[in-house]
Amino acid sequence: MSHPDKDISIRKIRLYFLPVTMRVPLKFGNQVCHEVTCARAEVTVETADGRQATGWGETPLAVAWVWPADFDYENRHDALKAFTLQLTEAWESVESFGHPIELAHDFIEDRIPALQGQFNEGRPEGTELPHLAALVCFSLLDIATHDAYGRLHEKPVYETYHADYLSRDLSSFLEPASPDVDFSGLYPADFLTSHPELKLPVWHLVGGLDAISPDDLNGSEPDDGYPVLLRDWIREDQLDCLKIKLRGNDADWDFDRLAAIGRISQEEGVTWLTTDFNCTVTDPSYVNGILDRLKSEEPVTYQKILYVEQPFPYDLEANRIDVHSVSARKPLFMDESAHDWKFVRMGRELGWTGVALKTCKTQTGALLSLCWAKAHGMTLMVQDLTNPMLAQVPHFLLAAHAGTIMGVESNGMQFYPEASAPEREVHPGLYRRQDGILDGSTLMGGRDEGTGFGYRVEEIDRDLPEPVYGS
Repeated sequence: MSHPDKDISIRKIRLYFLPVTMRVPLKFGNQVCHEVTCARAEVTVETADGRQATGWGETPLAVAWVWPADFDYENRHDALKAFTLQLTEAWESVESFGHPIELAHDFIEDRIPALQGQFNEGRPEGTELPHLAALVCFSLLDIATHDAYGRLHEKPVYETYHADYLSRDLSSFLEPASPDVDFSGLYPADFLTSHPELKLPVWHLVGGLDAISPDDLNGSEPDDGYPVLLRDWIREDQLDCLKIKLRGNDADWDFDRLAAIGRISQEEGVTWLTTDFNCTVTDPSYVNGILDRLKSEEPVTYQKILYVEQPFPYDLEANRIDVHSVSARKPLFMDESAHDWKFVRMGRELGWTGVALKTCKTQTGALLSLCWAKAHGMTLMVQDLTNPMLAQVPHFLLAAHAGTIMGVESNGMQFYPEASAPEREVHPGLYRRQDGILDGSTLMGGRDEGTGFGYRVEEIDRDLPEPVYGS
């Protein structure tokens, strides 16, 4: 059933680049990050009868995560900003009408590959912008369009994902992997939590460079009122869930790191741990060996590990590694490999059992992956991209509506807490972890009464720079 009175088209976009400096470095794989550019979009949409609304979206252009490579960081950083500009112009030129999911799905499938190919023409071999980076560059535009659609219809975004608003059901977007799954007549709302909890357990990131004992301190640590040592973070925020970054290429270091943090977690009363090998492992026996050693030598720490995240390379097609032996030991979650539902399907065939969703891969893509995964019995988590400012809000709401295995990861307050100071004034529970939780209840109040993503942008006292696109 079509909805010409509800469908929208893109009318105008403003794009901003907001530089953010980290208080402590963050390590992705073999790369260390000290700063990030957050790309923010303001998208105006319009119905066929001329009604308009404006929405907002934001994503960190996390160079090291979206584009791991050995060549110059600034080259990749500049390329991400340039491609975001190119996508902004292309998204503004879309003339079709539809629901944001319908518009974004078609754009991701039909336009982005061509634009990415054109962008990569002439770039030296090995320096081409990857698909994950392309999705991140588009995500802020997609998120802003969802927000605008909700605001236009004076509804929270998650109340617009059913047949009253969508003209196409999930069978238009997804293909099942088994005969007992049929997406006909189903919509994203059918796979979302009917009564979302707005107070979620929060995961703290223990980075590879983070100090876990006083012996790790070197005198360069910030003295800004925020904790540095892991125990202090646990006590300050009453944390109950720790995500541990590992190297993936040094088994002794990884085991010792897990064992040390496991002992701290026992002493401080932390219930849950998870391991993130940063996509550097190529043989399942590496992960199995560490898990088996933990089970033998540190059994309490082994029991605390709720799941294992993305040990293996991003590109599943080029690295078809059978991982059933790992998922037989602990639930195994895709993250960087789960670009969209097609990769989730491939991962399931190889033995992955869960999916770590991220709004930075687009709100649309996250919803479709969520639906495909749930329909096929896979469990979910929502992982952070160190989201500050507005980026934190859709990230939190996805976790609230997804029904995750345990809460949501959120580490922006570790690495650049003051970047979100204006947003924290309006939503204190979203930008400050208290009693081991994030509290998003303020998203339902304010002058916009929770419409769109409930940002309450009009109440946030933030000065934006001049837009790099639009006027």
